[in-house]
Amino acid sequence: MKKALGAVAVAAAAAIALSACTGSGSSNQAAAGGDAKGDISYWLWDANQLPAYQQCADDFHKANPNINVKITQTGWDDYWTNITNGFVAGNGPDVFTDHLSKFGDFVKNNQILALDDAVKTDNVDLNQYQKGLADLWVGKDGKRYGLPKDWDTISLFYNKDMISKAGLSADQMGSLAWNPQDGGSFEKAIAHLTVDKNGKHGDEAGFDKNNVAVYGLGLAGSGSGNGQTEWSWLTGTTGWTHTDKNPWGTKYNYDDKKFQDTIAWFHSVIDKGYMPKLETTVGASMSDTFAAGKAAINANGSWMIGQYFGYKGINVGLAPTPTGPDGKRASMFNGLADSINAATKNPAAATKWVEYLASPACQDVVASKAVVFPAVSEATDRAAAAFKAKGVDVGSFTQQVKDNTTFLFPITENAAKVDGIMKPAMDAVFSGKSPAGSLTDANSQVNALFQ
Repeated sequence: MKKALGAVAVAAAAAIALSACTGSGSSNQAAAGGDAKGDISYWLWDANQLPAYQQCADDFHKANPNINVKITQTGWDDYWTNITNGFVAGNGPDVFTDHLSKFGDFVKNNQILALDDAVKTDNVDLNQYQKGLADLWVGKDGKRYGLPKDWDTISLFYNKDMISKAGLSADQMGSLAWNPQDGGSFEKAIAHLTVDKNGKHGDEAGFDKNNVAVYGLGLAGSGSGNGQTEWSWLTGTTGWTHTDKNPWGTKYNYDDKKFQDTIAWFHSVIDKGYMPKLETTVGASMSDTFAAGKAAINANGSWMIGQYFGYKGINVGLAPTPTGPDGKRASMFNGLADSINAATKNPAAATKWVEYLASPACQDVVASKAVVFPAVSEATDRAAAAFKAKGVDVGSFTQQVKDNTTFLFPITENAAKVDGIMKPAMDAVFSGKSPAGSLTDANSQVNALFQ
C-alpha cells in the first residue's frame, strides 16, 4: 500500500491491535538466550551478504564459545524450495532469513517460533530499528515472528558512459517523469538510449526493434504478483495498491484499471523494442546483462548496490525512480528479518543467535561492508557512510524514506498460492500472449483464496 514509512508503522500497529484477539497462529515461543550452547544452522540467500554474516558468526562464537553457527547460502529460488522441503522433512535450518511475503504462511502452518517472551526476557530494544520495521514482523495473532535485519528501496542504476553519449545529463536522469499514456520523459529517455545493431536509436527512423544491441531498460522478468523491482515503482505512483489493506489484506486489486494500464504500457515498451522480450530473461541475470553493456538502465533494489558497482569497466550512476501521474516518486519498502524454525532442537541457542543478528554488534559489521542498509537506525547511517567512502552516493535510495514515498511489500496469507496464479498470468501478458485485461480473471482466482 502506498504510504509514508511512518504511516506504514501506524497501519501495521492498527492491524496488529485488531488481530491480536482473533489470530490463531503458532503458540510456540522461542526460549530466552540464557546459558545456550550447542550447534545451530543458519541459512541465507544473498551471496553478497555472506562475508558480513560470516564475520558476525565468528564474532558471536568468540563471545559465546559454547555455540557454533554454520551458515549455508543458496540462491533465491533454491533457497525457498529447500526451506519448504526442510520444514516438511524436519531437517530445515534452526534460523533463517525470512521474507515478508513468506512469514504469514509459516505462521499459519505453525512452522516458526514467536519471539515475544525472549524479547521481553532479554530486553531487546525494538525502538532501535528504523521506524515501522519491527511492527512488520507481527502476525495476525499479535505475536512477533522475526527481528529486523535490514531494509531496501528501489532506484535506477544506469551506465554513465551510455547516458553521456546519448546526450543526457545526471540532472535529467534525476528528474524523469512517467505516465501510462505515452510514458512521458522516461519513455523518451529509454527510447533514445536503445540502439539497434546498425547504430539506430529507438527514437530514430529505421530503428530495427528485432535486432537490438543495447536496450534502454533492462528486464528481470514479469514480476509475478508483487513486481518489486519490475513495475511496482510505477504502479505505486498511480494511487494503485496491491491489496485492500496492508498488512493482512484479503482482497487483491489486479483488476484495477490503473494497474492494468501500467502493465499494458510496460508491455508496449517490450513490443517497441526498448526492453528485452520476456523469453530472453529466462535463466539470465539482468545485472550481468547490464555489465555486458546490453542495457543502459536497470531498476533494482538497494541490496544490489555492491553487485553493480563491483563490475569492472562499467561506470555506474544512480538516479531515483521517475515521478508519476501523482507528481511523486514511489518505491516498495521491504524489510527482512531472521526467524526460528519451530522444529529446532536448540531453541535457546537459536534465540541467542537471532538476537545477536538483530543487534548493533552484528548490524554495524553489516553496515561496514557497504552491501545493504541495516535495520538499526544508527547502523543505517554507518552503511551510508561506508558506501560514500567507496564513492557511491546512495541518496536515491534513502531519499524515498525521507520523502515518505515508500509503500509496503504486500503482506498476506496464501502468498505462495497467489504467486502460483499471478506468475503465469503476468508472464502471459509480458510475452504478448494475453492482454492486460486478462489479469481481471487472475484477480478473481486470487481473491477466491481468501473466501
